[in-house]
Formats: sequence, structure tokens, C-alpha cells
Amino acid sequence: MKLTSSSFGDLQTIPGDFAFCLPDPAHHVCLGRNFNPQLKWDDVPSATKSLAIICHDPDVPSRGDDVNQEGRSVPASLPRVDFFHWILFDLSPNLREIKQGEFSKEVTPRGKPGPATLHGARHGLNDYTGWFAGDNDMRGDYFGYDGPCPPWNDEIIHHYVFTVFALDLERLPLEGKLTGPQVREAMAGHILDQASLTGLYTLNPAVKT
Repeated sequence: MKLTSSSFGDLQTIPGDFAFCLPDPAHHVCLGRNFNPQLKWDDVPSATKSLAIICHDPDVPSRGDDVNQEGRSVPASLPRVDFFHWILFDLSPNLREIKQGEFSKEVTPRGKPGPATLHGARHGLNDYTGWFAGDNDMRGDYFGYDGPCPPWNDEIIHHYVFTVFALDLERLPLEGKLTGPQVREAMAGHILDQASLTGLYTLNPAVKT
């Protein structure tokens, strides 16, 4: 399989239109347009019964002590963990493209509806659900796509890995509010092929992509 995007190239900077947050000189960050990027894939195995798409950031700080704190930085040496930005599954095996902004066109405080979505597919909960759990203005269930918003004081560039999976299942055998790890576990042993595309993003003006 091959995955491409007209929104950005592999290992290239993700444009601000696809980000949850943008750099802001006065306040470090401001909200972005939060469009989902265009994605297109080819060479899908003939035995494919459904498709899934996951976007995750493997560079999220494992501890939040220094995150977005004035006069401090998140050290490059800090161990990193996954943060899921998009979990989309039960897509038709005949689908070959997702259009820019088709699943997300803005930041939506207090979350997004789901799990049912376009093309008869389902969304999982992205990790902004947990990130905003203690924020009265933003907390809610965030289904679908929400783009990059790495710490503005992180010493490293973050990588956003978009992966399309060809599965031998018509529907994942799970119900309810599903997370990235749950969907990954359900797909295990059922992946016929997969392809990835990685975008780069930082909010730290001292770090260049």
C-alpha cells in the first residue's frame, strides 16, 4: 500500500491549517483551523474487508511537570509516549481518499460527537479527551480528528504519523467509546497491509522543522 497527501509531504512540516494550535507571539499559542488533511491511498489488497486510519504522535512527554511552564523547557531526553489524534475505522474497503476538512473543519470546545461518522464508519476517542478532562471550558468526549498542539516549550520536533490499515474484518468487534490502544489491540492479527505518512510540527520558536 501507499499513502500520500496533498496537504503535506512525508517528513515535511504540517501547515497550520491542519493544527489544533498555532504559534502566537503574545500568548505562545492560539487555536488553529483544525482541518483534517487530505489523504489518498493505493494498492489495497483484494481481500480487504475494511480500512482504518490512525494518527498518533509518539513524541508526547511522559511527564507534564515542565509542559507549557514559563521559564522552563521540556527536555529532549525525557521519555516519550503516544498521543492519539485520530482513530477512524470500519471504512469501506472501496474508499481511496479522504478530502481536506471532510471530518474536521474547526476546534470544537467540549468535544465532538461520535462514534458514528461519515461513510458508515466509526470514530474512536482521541487523547484530547483526557488532556482536557480537568478544564471546565474544554472537557468532553473528543471523537474524530484534532490536530497538533505540542508543548510550546518542548525541545524536540513532534512527529505525526498517519497510518492506513487494510483489515480482514468488515467491522471491529468492539462497541462504545473506544481509545487508540483498544482499536490497535482489536486490529492485531487482522492487518493485511498498511502504509504511513509522517508530518512534523512544533510550537517552539527556538526549534526549527
